Amino acid sequence: MNRRYRRCGNGPGTLSPDDQAAVDAFIATLAARRSPGQDTADEHAKNAAPHETGEEGDTHDRQGAPMKTCVFCAIAAGEAPAVIVREWPDALAIRPRSGGVNASHLLVLPRVHVDDAGTDPEVTAAVMRRAAELMAEHPAANLITSKGAAATQTVFHLHVHVLSRQEDDGLPLPWTPQHTARAAAQNGVTSP
Repeated sequence: MNRRYRRCGNGPGTLSPDDQAAVDAFIATLAARRSPGQDTADEHAKNAAPHETGEEGDTHDRQGAPMKTCVFCAIAAGEAPAVIVREWPDALAIRPRSGGVNASHLLVLPRVHVDDAGTDPEVTAAVMRRAAELMAEHPAANLITSKGAAATQTVFHLHVHVLSRQEDDGLPLPWTPQHTARAAAQNGVTSP
């Protein structure tokens, strides 16, 4: 079946038949919203040009079609290892391979391939809703996502970082006063 959106990978993953039916229904809903004249995922992949930069490690073509090396697609399909913390029909939450920046650090990613939060508002909204469910479990937390390499995106499959926070946790964000103070301290500058 041609559709603009598809499950990541080809395998059934770890979903129950009911959850798989829910994923298929979600995908069908997204496909029905496809703008007239847009390629289906299969047509898109067939017509797509190689990635413009050709950098080693690229996992998507110029138009964002997933290639076989997308690690999050493989995780969503159950074809790559991951510590899965929570699953929903449309998304899953995993621990970063590195362990993350703190013990609560999770990544929430859609089961369909979407490059980033700006690519598809419907999928992004679904992922944000799931991330918000996890965030609600903490008294203080950040939700963080990036679009593009200049914004520090390193895996070009939409994902949202969920991080619990506490006072003086030593985890500054680039636009906070803590980051400025930390950078100054690392450069040997003292505060007046």
